[in-house]
Amino acid sequence: MSGPDTERRLREALEAVAREVRPAPDAYRTVRGAWLRRERRRRLLLAVLIAVVFALATLAGLWVLNHAPAAPGVIFNDRTSPGPTSYAPPVAPGS
Repeated sequence: MSGPDTERRLREALEAVAREVRPAPDAYRTVRGAWLRRERRRRLLLAVLIAVVFALATLAGLWVLNHAPAAPGVIFNDRTSPGPTSYAPPVAPGS
């Protein structure tokens, strides 16, 4: 029972089952509507997630700025300004 006979019987059985299947008249519309709902839900969830991440990053930045020391740091503490007289222009070699 192997070989072409088995394949023929299997093909006939599958064709008989396929003849009995009748798709619902609005199957495409139903599936498309479900797909569009999932797509909308996915986009909405992504937008909410982006807004939450942005808000958390903004709050973290404001918290860090709020906890910064009030005194000026070493980089911006320029009490001894050299003034314009301490600038020496570069000397060309051989001068």
